[in-house]
Amino acid sequence: QVQLVESGGGLVQAGGSLRLSCAASGRILLINAMEWYRQAPGKQRELVARILSGDSTIYADSVKGRFTISRDTAKNTVYLQMNSLRPEDTAVYYCAANILTSASIVPRPFWGQGTQVTVSS
Repeated sequence: QVQLVESGGGLVQAGGSLRLSCAASGRILLINAMEWYRQAPGKQRELVARILSGDSTIYADSVKGRFTISRDTAKNTVYLQMNSLRPEDTAVYYCAANILTSASIVPRPFWGQGTQVTVSS
């Protein structure tokens, strides 16, 4: 089976920075897109950033210029560098990846358990 484990969340003051990590492990043959989502209380889960296998990226308008997604293919790890954090960035952040495993013939989506990010004003 495949596991995605996030780390790096926490409490930070507005204007501060955090770096989230998400490591995928298991019977992985290929990882296509890796993504970060977030869900604030009472709101729908939203896509924050995505990085494709060719390292092209997309960002939600609300985080452009402040957040940077990157990946280490050799380590099956994706990162989210978050700068100039705002109280409205407070949410549970989830890692997701589209992964081809040895147990499937097509890539499937896998999710991490989530990590809390709280930005105080």
